[in-house]
Amino acid sequence: MAWQICLLPVAATALYEIPTISQGVPTWSIDKAGVLSVATKAKINSTMEKLAADTGKEIRFVTIHRFDYGDNAQTFATKIFQKWFPTEEAQKNQMLILLDDLTNTTGVSTGAGVKEVMSDAIAVSITTETMLVPLRTGNKYNQSFSDAVDRVVAVITGQPDPGPPVIKETAVAGSTYLTAEETNANRFSFTTIVIVLLIAATVLPMLTWWWYQNQD
Repeated sequence: MAWQICLLPVAATALYEIPTISQGVPTWSIDKAGVLSVATKAKINSTMEKLAADTGKEIRFVTIHRFDYGDNAQTFATKIFQKWFPTEEAQKNQMLILLDDLTNTTGVSTGAGVKEVMSDAIAVSITTETMLVPLRTGNKYNQSFSDAVDRVVAVITGQPDPGPPVIKETAVAGSTYLTAEETNANRFSFTTIVIVLLIAATVLPMLTWWWYQNQD
């Protein structure tokens, strides 16, 4: 029992644990990792429901916590996609975006109908740039998915692609330590100061003693 309890926190999400859905079923988000807020899931569900009604394209989001050995986020996303939509016809207007919160890696699968309005390059950019930038700055999962939803909707509905977020470079504060070059350049000055202090420490007491002797 103790061994089983130790294994629970690191257990991988198995394919059979992902609920089975089918085309037209309004299941737009499956949060197995438990990283999305109620508000984010509500945004995904309402936005994807409207997008499906307006365009016929169905986009679903899945989070997992650790995939099986030998898998990665992309291969696991492909397995789920094929499980849900086993034929090319069923896959046509479908898109699946997956995130593993243990590795913060993503995968994406799209059908032929989605590819007509969203290139593979944009789909990959959404998952590897739009989603991952907020995760690199503090595991902001809700922002990650919210930004992905906004970009997906823009592209699917024919609006200009807003592109990935712009990463602002933060200026690095200057060091207060001397570099090796600065230390070598100032080595002579440091040596001179030390010698002067040593001389002063030796000569001043002697001069003081001599002055007191003359006073007597």
